[in-house]
Formats: sequence, C-alpha cells, structure tokens
Amino acid sequence: MTVAIDTDFLVAVEIRDHLFHKPADAVLGRLLEEGHKLAVAPQMLAEFVHVVTDSKRLKDPLSMEEALARAEYWWQAREVVRIYPEGDAVSTWIEWLREHRLGRKRLLDTMLAASACSQGISTIVTNNEKDFSIFGSFKILTYKEQGNLP
Repeated sequence: MTVAIDTDFLVAVEIRDHLFHKPADAVLGRLLEEGHKLAVAPQMLAEFVHVVTDSKRLKDPLSMEEALARAEYWWQAREVVRIYPEGDAVSTWIEWLREHRLGRKRLLDTMLAASACSQGISTIVTNNEKDFSIFGSFKILTYKEQGNLP
C-alpha cells in the first residue's frame, strides 16, 4: 500500500526534539518494515523546508542547507512514490476548496489530498485529521499513538 505523508509527520520524524518525534519515528519504521511506500508531493517538501527553518516555530531550526538536504533525501528515497498535482488533481483541488469553503491556509493540504486522491492513494499519515477527513476520501493514520496502523 502507498501512504501519503503530511508535512507535520515529516517534521516530527526529522526534528528530534519534536513532541511527537518518537511515535512518528516508530510509525515510519513500522510502515517501512511492512513494505508500504510513502507518497511525497513537491508542495509538501516546500512546506517542510519552510517549517523546519522557522525560528519562531522551532527552538533549534535547521539551516536552509540542512533542510534542503533532508528534503532531497526524502525526494530521492527508494521507499518514496512521487505524486504531482496534475490534471484531475488540480480540478479536484479547486472543487474541494469551493465545496468545503476552505481558505488560503488550507491550500497546500488540499492540494496534497487532491494529488493523493488522483493517484488512487486513500491513506494519509497526519496528526491533523480534520484537515483531511473533511474530504471523505481517506483513512487517516495518526502518530499521536502507534496503534492505528493498517
């Protein structure tokens, strides 16, 4: 199975002093051990770099070079399936933004969801369940606890 990963999950995996680092790392290990692929979208990596370099969000942010190196690692990883916002995904994105009356702060998550949906991916790992459950298209895996994996 291919599982889309949300930015919050990647941040938790990469930032060792993150509140959810240990459970996120455990979920990542379990997903990989069970042979799941991880769907990564370019806009998610852009959001990741934005977050992990922000000194207002993190006590010890990554430098831009460190953040880019981590983003590149994930983009090149053999366990990763790259998903793009093309064709149907963009149409779905616009439709969902209108249908659910979502604002500017929901653009990237909605694009991730639309990209995943257009690729037939029906599972997303995130702790932001409300951001994705609204679409009614996904099984949401959280990492607040490790017990809800497929």
